[in-house]
Amino acid sequence: MKHTLLMTAGLAAALAFGASAAMAQDKKADKDAQSFMKTVIQHNYAEIDTGKLAQEKGKSQAVKDFGAMMVKDHGDANTKAKPVAEQLGVKPPESADAMHQATYLKLKVLSGDTFDRSYVNGMVKDHENDVREFQKRTARNDAVGAFAKETLPVLQKHLDEIRKLQAQVAAPTTGSGSSMKK
Repeated sequence: MKHTLLMTAGLAAALAFGASAAMAQDKKADKDAQSFMKTVIQHNYAEIDTGKLAQEKGKSQAVKDFGAMMVKDHGDANTKAKPVAEQLGVKPPESADAMHQATYLKLKVLSGDTFDRSYVNGMVKDHENDVREFQKRTARNDAVGAFAKETLPVLQKHLDEIRKLQAQVAAPTTGSGSSMKK
């Protein structure tokens, strides 16, 4: 009887420890999910802001068109992201993070080919990082995972498009230089 009581107490302690470890893991996962959704919303605002700037300052029509796509698609993404953030107990941010705001200010003073190259190169880098992060999140079996699965194809499309555009803005334009004839 005493042995059974000790085993029961030991089992209860082990279960309690396991439950508290699981709860700690869940809290860590929740904090991670909250942080992810907050960052997603901030990055969407950054893409919207710089997309508007690209429409205004872009030299090439392709850059202007890409900027318009960013405004629309990342606006749509924020419409879907905000309820997920709220479900996780996160008050959705109302603007881009400080780093992306600084990038916006740097882009704002540029013009012409320099603007196009800087904007496009930044979009390639941002979308490479976003695709990587969203790929990790698709494994989750919750609202964050569902959001990531739904959003990932759009981000991948953006990355494919901006890489094509990067090749165009990096290529020197033919016929714009002077030719010397003898």
